[in-house]
Amino acid sequence: MSLEFRHIAHAYGPVRALEDVSFVAPAGEITCLLGASGCGKSTLLGLAAGLLPVQQGAIMLGGEVLADARRSPPPEARPVGLVFQDGALFPHMTLAANVAFGLPRARAGEADAWLARVGLAGMGARYPHELSGGQQQRAALARAMAPGPQVLLMDEPFASVDIVLRRALRRECRILLREAGSTVVLVTHDPAEALDIGDRIAVMEAGRIVQFGTPQDLHEAPATAAVGAIFGGAQVIAGRRREEGLDTAFGLWPLAALGGDLPEAEVLDLLVQADRLVPVPDPRGCRVRDVHPLGARVRVLLESADGTAITCETALPVDPQKAYAVLPDPASVRAFGRH
Repeated sequence: MSLEFRHIAHAYGPVRALEDVSFVAPAGEITCLLGASGCGKSTLLGLAAGLLPVQQGAIMLGGEVLADARRSPPPEARPVGLVFQDGALFPHMTLAANVAFGLPRARAGEADAWLARVGLAGMGARYPHELSGGQQQRAALARAMAPGPQVLLMDEPFASVDIVLRRALRRECRILLREAGSTVVLVTHDPAEALDIGDRIAVMEAGRIVQFGTPQDLHEAPATAAVGAIFGGAQVIAGRRREEGLDTAFGLWPLAALGGDLPEAEVLDLLVQADRLVPVPDPRGCRVRDVHPLGARVRVLLESADGTAITCETALPVDPQKAYAVLPDPASVRAFGRH
C-alpha cells in the first residue's frame, strides 16, 4: 500500500519543524527522506510511526486515513514496522526470541526462517552482544519484517555500521525489501545512501521538500542549485549580474562563457563541475591553497580574496606561486535564479 503525507505541518513549541509537506511513498518502493540534521525528516517518520501526534494535515495508507489531527493511533495499533539506527534489539533475548517477539505465538517458529532470509541462518541461539554491528542490523530488519507490516519505516538504519560494510549491507537490504514488496520510507543524511537504495528521494530543507523524484530526475533536472550540488557532484558559485557578465569571487565570467539563457535575477547560483573549470594565470586572481596530483590531472584548490574556495581538476600545469582566475566551460554551467 502507498503511504501518503498530505499538507503535514508540525511544531515543537515555537520551532516550526515541518511546513505543508505533501508527497506519496508508492507501494512496493523505497522512498528516501534526505536532508541535513534538523530538516524535519525524522519528525515525518515519527508522525507516520505514531511516535508523535499529527498536529496538522493527514497521513493516508492505501487511500484510508492512518492518522490526522483528530485520530492518532499508537505505534502498536498501526500496520507499520520500525528499524532504528542502533537496531534496538532486546539484549537479554536470543536473536530468535527477538524476531519472534512481534509474532503471534502460533507463528513463533518462523523466526529462524526470517533470520535465514537476512543471512543469519543458524544464529537464532546467539545474543545481540555476540554479533557484529552489521549482523545486529540484519536481525533488527528480520524482526521488523516478520510480522508482515504494510509499511516499513527506517531511521538511518546503517549509520552505526562500519563504513566498509555499510554499502554492501544497504544493497543486500534493498534486494530483500524489493523482493518482499515492502513499502519503505528510509531517513538518511547521506546522498550516496539515498542513491544506492532509493527508488525515489525527497530532498528536504528547513521543514520543506524542495524536490521529490527518482535518482535520475534529481541528477538530470535539479530544482535548485543545492540539489544539483548534492547529486551532480558540482560546486555552487554565486554570481551578481553586471552589464558585461556575472561578477563572481573568482573573476568576471562573461555571458558568452556561461552558455544559453540565464534566469532573470540579479544574483544567480551557478552549478559548475570541478573538471569543467579552467584556471587561467591572472595576477589579480585567486591564490593557490593546494595542488594534489590525480595521475594525468591535478586537483587545485583556489581561494579568493574574500575567502571563498573553489576546486578545479585540470591537465594544465599549475604553479602554486602564481595567482589564477577561473573560467567555466560554457556547456557545463547550470544557472538558478536566487529569490
